[in-house]
Amino acid sequence: MKILIATEKPFAPVAIEGMKKVIEEAGAEMALLEKYTSRQELLDAVAADVDALIIRSDKVDAEVMAAAPKLKIVVRAGAGYDNVDLEAATAAGVSVQNTPGQNSNAVAELVFGLAVFMARNMFNGTSGWELKGKTLGIQAFGQVGRNVARIARGYEMNVSALDPYCPDDVMLEAGVSPVHNVEELYATNRVVSIHIPATAETRGSIGYDLVSTMPKGGLLINTARKEVIDEEGLMKALEERADLKYAADVAPARAAEFEEKFPGRVFFTPKKMGAQTAEANINAGIAAARQAIDFLTTGADRFRVNKK
Repeated sequence: MKILIATEKPFAPVAIEGMKKVIEEAGAEMALLEKYTSRQELLDAVAADVDALIIRSDKVDAEVMAAAPKLKIVVRAGAGYDNVDLEAATAAGVSVQNTPGQNSNAVAELVFGLAVFMARNMFNGTSGWELKGKTLGIQAFGQVGRNVARIARGYEMNVSALDPYCPDDVMLEAGVSPVHNVEELYATNRVVSIHIPATAETRGSIGYDLVSTMPKGGLLINTARKEVIDEEGLMKALEERADLKYAADVAPARAAEFEEKFPGRVFFTPKKMGAQTAEANINAGIAAARQAIDFLTTGADRFRVNKK
């Protein structure tokens, strides 16, 4: 068995050490392609008898599948997997898996870093506001959303969440009030934190109609995907409501225009930072290695995200 770790943005060295240990203890061979600068480097690497491919935000499509005749599994070290062509993988008989939960605390902590930064007016010396006692709406109550709720309790925030796939009793047990439509989530929460994936249904779904209904001083935080935002609609809401703010870990396509029009009211990290902690890097990498080994040796596909 040969497992290729291919990352334009490498794992931390300690993560690679842990992954190598998992792979070699299973009797498999590890190959490493880091900081590659051309598509051809990836195509050449997967063609070399690779059974499993571990990636981060690297793009894997039909061309990559076609170049890897022995490929059986692709593991995305992280929760999101929209950088992998699931239909092409299914057609090629390749299992695609993610590693949900491994980055969730890191992303949740970033949510509150952004929240405090924006609530305190980017620390510009003027008076801001506190999170204590404020309403927080969580859009999607998966692993990240649940960690956001956990941290919010420490801030003594009033938390509600929307997730049609999560039973109400799970939210209630976590001290969260269930909300059953997206309009209510935005209209009743001063802070809204987005955690939905980018799908055909969600792309461009958050825009003027929702953001413009947020309470006075509303703060929208996006650590999910930029594609879920209707940038034109968001910009219109910010133009009409000088009290609204937007912070994102995923800069919009029109980031420069947002920053020029709304100084002090928008903030975007220079690159996606949600999983950029030593702990998340190690956890996701080692989980990916274990899942690759488990699939190759036992067929385990608990975290499969594409059709069989």
